[in-house]
Amino acid sequence: MNKVPVISIVDDDESGRIALSSLVRSMGCEPSLFSCAEDFLACAKSYGTDCLISDVQMPGMSGLDLQSELLSKGHDIPIIFITAYPEELVQKRAKSAGAICFLSKPFDGQVMIDCIEQILRNRETGLIVN
Repeated sequence: MNKVPVISIVDDDESGRIALSSLVRSMGCEPSLFSCAEDFLACAKSYGTDCLISDVQMPGMSGLDLQSELLSKGHDIPIIFITAYPEELVQKRAKSAGAICFLSKPFDGQVMIDCIEQILRNRETGLIVN
C-alpha cells in the first residue's frame, strides 16, 4: 500500500490555509495545517512531511527563517514559498537555499499543483531539482 503524501501548509492567513488544504486534498494528498512556523517546528510529525508550502511573511518567524531553521537541523524538506509581496532578493535567497517554487499571491491553482507534482515525482525517483 502506498503512503499518502503529506503536504504541510504554514500560513498565518486562515482562508489561505483552508483554500490550499482543499487543493491538496483534491490531489489525493493529506494536508497538515499550521498557523505559524513555530507550530510547525514544534510538531514532531511535521518532519515526516513530503512537501512544505509556507508563506514568506508571517508574524514571528518568517518562512525564510523557517527554511533556515529546518536546514540547520538537517531537515531537507522541499519547500514552495507563497507571498503577497514578491521581492527579487527574497526570491533569490529562498531559491539559493533550496526552495523549489516561489509563487506570488494570488497564484493559479494549476501552478501550485504543478509544483507539488514536481516535488512528489522527484521524491519518488530520489531526485530533488531546484
